Amino acid sequence: MTVRIERTFELAVPPEQVWAFIADPGKRAEAISVVDSFDIHDETHATWHISLPIPFVDRTIAVETEDTERDPPTHVEFVGRSRVLRVVGEHDLEAVDDGTRLRNRFTVEGKMPGVEGFFKRNLDDELDNLEAAIRADTAAEP
Repeated sequence: MTVRIERTFELAVPPEQVWAFIADPGKRAEAISVVDSFDIHDETHATWHISLPIPFVDRTIAVETEDTERDPPTHVEFVGRSRVLRVVGEHDLEAVDDGTRLRNRFTVEGKMPGVEGFFKRNLDDELDNLEAAIRADTAAEP
């Protein structure tokens, strides 16, 4: 089973401000509740250390993330790979009259029992976290 979710929200700031957040692997990682810590390797590579409250997983899992597509300031796609899951995240930005429309798509494929069920129950909340983090970050921008 694969879990997919898509959500679009609008932000009252220009696309360049939203891009500054969404194209930053560290800012993306900080917005996800299951990411305990992360290591930034460069502008497009990071390792997320995630903690999933599921059976058979009693320690953090390293998820190697890589931006696979970047078209500033309108599109970024990343792929995260680990022994327990594969995640693909896509973010498309579009200028609108009052700011930016941000379309987010996530796909999670579990490789262990419980992973997909966890994300099926919680992926919507993770997008709430992402939206809140972007709003907080862009509100602080000058």
